[in-house]
Amino acid sequence: MYDYFLGGNTNYEVDRSAGDEVIRHFPAVRTVARVNRAFVHRSARFLAGTLGARQFLDVGTGIPTAPNLHEVAQEAAPECRVTYADNDPLVLVYADNLLRGTAEGATAYVEADVRDPDRLLEIVRSQGCVDLDRPVALSLNAVLHFVPGDEAYAIVRTLVSALAAGSYLTLSHCTPDFDPAGWAAITDIYTKAGTPLEVRSRDDVLAFFDGLELVDPGLVVAHRWRPEPASGPSLISDKDASLYAAVGFKP
Repeated sequence: MYDYFLGGNTNYEVDRSAGDEVIRHFPAVRTVARVNRAFVHRSARFLAGTLGARQFLDVGTGIPTAPNLHEVAQEAAPECRVTYADNDPLVLVYADNLLRGTAEGATAYVEADVRDPDRLLEIVRSQGCVDLDRPVALSLNAVLHFVPGDEAYAIVRTLVSALAAGSYLTLSHCTPDFDPAGWAAITDIYTKAGTPLEVRSRDDVLAFFDGLELVDPGLVVAHRWRPEPASGPSLISDKDASLYAAVGFKP
Protein backbone atom coordinates (compact mmCIF):
# COMPACT_ATOMS: atom_id res chain seq x y z
CA MET A 1 0.00 0.00 0.00
CA TYR A 2 2.88 2.37 0.77
CA ASP A 3 4.33 1.74 -2.68
CA TYR A 4 0.89 2.40 -4.18
CA PHE A 5 0.58 5.67 -2.28
CA LEU A 6 4.00 6.70 -3.61
CA GLY A 7 2.86 6.02 -7.16
CA GLY A 8 5.03 2.91 -7.56
CA ASN A 9 4.19 -0.17 -9.59
CA THR A 10 5.28 -2.86 -7.12
CA ASN A 11 1.84 -3.53 -5.65
CA TYR A 12 -1.12 -5.84 -6.15
CA GLU A 13 -4.86 -5.52 -6.62
CA VAL A 14 -5.49 -6.23 -2.94
CA ASP A 15 -3.08 -3.39 -2.05
CA ARG A 16 -4.74 -0.99 -4.47
CA SER A 17 -8.24 -1.85 -3.26
CA ALA A 18 -7.34 -1.30 0.38
CA GLY A 19 -5.33 1.77 -0.59
CA ASP A 20 -8.29 3.29 -2.44
CA GLU A 21 -10.43 2.76 0.65
CA VAL A 22 -7.85 4.60 2.75
CA ILE A 23 -7.75 7.43 0.20
CA ARG A 24 -11.53 7.68 0.34
CA HIS A 25 -11.40 8.33 4.09
CA PHE A 26 -8.19 10.37 4.09
CA PRO A 27 -7.32 11.77 0.64
CA ALA A 28 -4.03 13.23 1.91
CA VAL A 29 -2.55 9.78 2.61
CA ARG A 30 -0.47 10.06 -0.56
CA THR A 31 0.98 13.24 0.89
CA VAL A 32 1.79 11.43 4.14
CA ALA A 33 3.76 8.82 2.16
CA ARG A 34 5.64 11.48 0.23
CA VAL A 35 6.39 13.46 3.40
CA ASN A 36 7.80 10.34 5.02
CA ARG A 37 9.92 9.50 1.99
CA ALA A 38 11.32 13.03 1.90
CA PHE A 39 12.17 12.87 5.62
CA VAL A 40 14.03 9.58 5.07
CA HIS A 41 16.16 11.28 2.42
CA ARG A 42 16.79 14.49 4.37
CA SER A 43 17.66 12.71 7.60
CA ALA A 44 20.04 10.27 5.86
CA ARG A 45 21.76 13.15 4.05
CA PHE A 46 22.04 15.15 7.29
CA LEU A 47 23.35 12.18 9.28
CA ALA A 48 26.00 11.28 6.72
CA GLY A 49 26.89 14.76 5.51
CA THR A 50 26.67 16.85 8.68
CA LEU A 51 26.75 14.53 11.67
CA GLY A 52 29.37 12.17 10.28
CA ALA A 53 27.39 8.91 10.45
CA ARG A 54 29.06 6.16 8.44
CA GLN A 55 26.94 3.14 9.39
CA PHE A 56 23.20 2.78 8.89
CA LEU A 57 20.73 0.07 9.91
CA ASP A 58 17.36 0.56 8.21
CA VAL A 59 14.65 -1.63 9.76
CA GLY A 60 11.36 -2.08 7.95
CA THR A 61 12.85 -1.27 4.57
CA GLY A 62 9.86 -2.09 2.40
CA ILE A 63 9.91 -2.40 -1.37
CA PRO A 64 12.89 -0.46 -2.77
CA THR A 65 11.89 2.92 -4.20
CA ALA A 66 14.77 4.93 -5.65
CA PRO A 67 16.60 6.76 -4.36
CA ASN A 68 17.10 4.40 -1.45
CA LEU A 69 18.69 5.31 1.87
CA HIS A 70 22.13 3.98 0.92
CA GLU A 71 22.14 6.02 -2.29
CA VAL A 72 21.44 9.21 -0.36
CA ALA A 73 23.94 8.45 2.40
CA GLN A 74 26.68 7.32 0.02
CA GLU A 75 26.19 10.38 -2.14
CA ALA A 76 27.09 12.43 0.94
CA ALA A 77 29.83 10.04 2.09
CA PRO A 78 30.74 7.21 -0.32
CA GLU A 79 32.25 5.06 2.45
CA CYS A 80 28.91 4.62 4.27
CA ARG A 81 27.90 1.05 5.11
CA VAL A 82 24.18 0.27 5.10
CA THR A 83 22.26 -2.82 6.20
CA TYR A 84 18.57 -3.12 5.35
CA ALA A 85 16.25 -5.40 7.33
CA ASP A 86 12.69 -6.49 6.55
CA ASN A 87 10.47 -9.51 7.20
CA ASP A 88 8.53 -9.33 3.92
CA PRO A 89 9.59 -12.05 1.45
CA LEU A 90 8.67 -9.71 -1.39
CA VAL A 91 11.39 -7.30 -0.29
CA LEU A 92 13.92 -10.11 -0.70
CA VAL A 93 12.80 -10.51 -4.31
CA TYR A 94 13.74 -6.89 -4.98
CA ALA A 95 16.77 -6.82 -2.68
CA ASP A 96 19.21 -6.67 -5.60
CA ASN A 97 18.14 -3.04 -5.98
CA LEU A 98 19.32 -2.46 -2.40
CA LEU A 99 22.78 -3.91 -2.95
CA ARG A 100 24.08 -1.55 -5.62
CA GLY A 101 26.23 0.89 -3.72
CA THR A 102 29.57 2.64 -4.02
CA ALA A 103 32.85 0.78 -4.27
CA GLU A 104 34.07 2.60 -1.14
CA GLY A 105 31.06 1.60 0.98
CA ALA A 106 28.91 -1.50 1.40
CA THR A 107 25.24 -2.44 1.36
CA ALA A 108 23.52 -5.58 2.59
CA TYR A 109 20.03 -6.96 3.16
CA VAL A 110 18.93 -9.31 5.94
CA GLU A 111 15.57 -10.96 6.46
CA ALA A 112 14.51 -10.19 10.01
CA ASP A 113 11.43 -9.05 11.93
CA VAL A 114 11.40 -5.91 14.04
CA ARG A 115 9.06 -7.72 16.45
CA ASP A 116 11.98 -10.02 17.37
CA PRO A 117 14.70 -7.42 17.99
CA ASP A 118 17.14 -9.81 19.70
CA ARG A 119 17.10 -12.12 16.69
CA LEU A 120 17.34 -9.15 14.34
CA LEU A 121 20.46 -7.92 16.13
CA GLU A 122 21.94 -11.42 16.06
CA ILE A 123 21.44 -11.64 12.29
CA VAL A 124 22.88 -8.18 11.70
CA ARG A 125 25.96 -9.02 13.78
CA SER A 126 26.54 -12.29 11.93
CA GLN A 127 26.09 -10.64 8.54
CA GLY A 128 28.85 -8.16 9.36
CA CYS A 129 28.10 -5.25 7.04
CA VAL A 130 27.72 -2.88 9.98
CA ASP A 131 29.66 -3.16 13.22
CA LEU A 132 27.36 -2.68 16.21
CA ASP A 133 30.37 -1.97 18.42
CA ARG A 134 30.77 1.31 16.53
CA PRO A 135 28.18 4.10 16.15
CA VAL A 136 25.23 3.25 13.92
CA ALA A 137 22.35 5.35 12.64
CA LEU A 138 19.27 3.20 13.28
CA SER A 139 16.27 4.02 11.09
CA LEU A 140 12.76 3.07 12.22
CA ASN A 141 10.81 5.07 9.69
CA ALA A 142 7.06 4.50 9.31
CA VAL A 143 7.32 1.06 10.94
CA LEU A 144 6.39 1.32 14.62
CA HIS A 145 2.76 2.26 13.96
CA PHE A 146 2.49 -1.35 12.74
CA VAL A 147 3.43 -2.60 16.23
CA PRO A 148 0.48 -2.03 18.58
CA GLY A 149 0.78 -1.56 22.33
CA ASP A 150 3.78 -1.40 24.62
CA GLU A 151 5.69 -3.94 22.52
CA ALA A 152 6.81 -1.09 20.27
CA TYR A 153 8.57 0.65 23.16
CA ALA A 154 10.27 -2.56 24.26
CA ILE A 155 11.55 -3.06 20.71
CA VAL A 156 13.10 0.39 20.61
CA ARG A 157 14.71 -0.06 24.03
CA THR A 158 16.25 -3.37 22.94
CA LEU A 159 17.60 -2.01 19.68
CA VAL A 160 18.92 1.26 21.09
CA SER A 161 20.55 -0.44 24.09
CA ALA A 162 22.56 -2.59 21.65
CA LEU A 163 23.99 0.46 19.89
CA ALA A 164 27.33 2.02 20.74
CA ALA A 165 27.53 5.48 22.28
CA GLY A 166 27.51 8.08 19.52
CA SER A 167 24.75 6.29 17.61
CA TYR A 168 21.52 7.84 16.35
CA LEU A 169 17.86 6.85 16.18
CA THR A 170 15.84 8.19 13.25
CA LEU A 171 12.11 7.64 13.59
CA SER A 172 8.90 8.69 11.86
CA HIS A 173 5.42 7.74 13.00
CA CYS A 174 1.86 8.46 11.87
CA THR A 175 -0.34 10.42 14.26
CA PRO A 176 -4.08 11.00 14.74
CA ASP A 177 -3.47 14.35 16.44
CA PHE A 178 -4.75 16.45 13.54
CA ASP A 179 -7.61 14.23 12.28
CA PRO A 180 -8.75 11.67 14.88
CA ALA A 181 -11.81 10.51 12.91
CA GLY A 182 -9.89 10.07 9.67
CA TRP A 183 -7.16 8.03 11.31
CA ALA A 184 -9.67 5.91 13.22
CA ALA A 185 -11.12 4.90 9.84
CA ILE A 186 -7.64 4.19 8.42
CA THR A 187 -6.75 2.06 11.45
CA ASP A 188 -9.90 0.02 10.90
CA ILE A 189 -9.11 -0.52 7.21
CA TYR A 190 -5.55 -1.70 7.89
CA THR A 191 -6.66 -3.98 10.72
CA LYS A 192 -9.37 -5.58 8.60
CA ALA A 193 -6.76 -6.11 5.86
CA GLY A 194 -4.66 -8.12 8.32
CA THR A 195 -2.19 -5.40 9.31
CA PRO A 196 -2.83 -4.04 12.82
CA LEU A 197 -2.15 -0.32 13.05
CA GLU A 198 -1.72 1.97 16.05
CA VAL A 199 -1.13 5.64 15.38
CA ARG A 200 0.17 7.63 18.33
CA SER A 201 0.04 11.13 19.80
CA ARG A 202 3.04 13.43 19.95
CA ASP A 203 3.72 12.55 23.59
CA ASP A 204 3.52 8.85 22.78
CA VAL A 205 5.97 9.21 19.88
CA LEU A 206 8.29 11.34 22.02
CA ALA A 207 8.51 8.47 24.51
CA PHE A 208 10.42 6.41 21.93
CA PHE A 209 13.33 8.82 22.44
CA ASP A 210 13.60 8.37 26.22
CA GLY A 211 17.28 8.50 27.20
CA LEU A 212 18.32 10.11 23.90
CA GLU A 213 19.18 13.71 23.06
CA LEU A 214 16.97 15.10 20.30
CA VAL A 215 18.80 16.70 17.41
CA ASP A 216 17.45 20.16 16.53
CA PRO A 217 14.58 20.83 15.71
CA GLY A 218 13.42 17.97 17.94
CA LEU A 219 10.20 16.05 17.37
CA VAL A 220 8.13 17.89 14.77
CA VAL A 221 5.65 17.17 12.01
CA ALA A 222 7.88 15.57 9.41
CA HIS A 223 7.70 18.22 6.69
CA ARG A 224 9.01 20.73 9.26
CA TRP A 225 12.15 18.67 10.02
CA ARG A 226 15.01 20.59 8.37
CA PRO A 227 13.08 21.34 5.16
CA GLU A 228 15.06 21.80 1.96
CA PRO A 229 14.00 23.18 -1.43
CA ALA A 230 12.42 20.51 -3.64
CA SER A 231 12.78 17.86 -0.93
CA GLY A 232 9.13 16.81 -0.76
CA PRO A 233 5.82 18.41 0.19
CA SER A 234 6.35 21.54 2.27
CA LEU A 235 3.52 24.03 1.73
CA ILE A 236 0.97 21.75 3.37
CA SER A 237 -0.95 21.60 6.62
CA ASP A 238 0.11 19.49 9.59
CA LYS A 239 -3.13 17.54 9.05
CA ASP A 240 -2.07 16.57 5.54
CA ALA A 241 1.32 15.43 6.84
CA SER A 242 0.04 13.62 9.97
CA LEU A 243 3.50 12.24 10.65
CA TYR A 244 5.94 13.05 13.46
CA ALA A 245 9.66 12.68 12.93
CA ALA A 246 12.89 13.20 14.83
CA VAL A 247 16.52 12.15 15.15
CA GLY A 248 17.90 11.26 18.58
CA PHE A 249 21.54 10.97 19.69
CA LYS A 250 22.77 8.29 22.09
CA PRO A 251 25.37 9.94 24.36
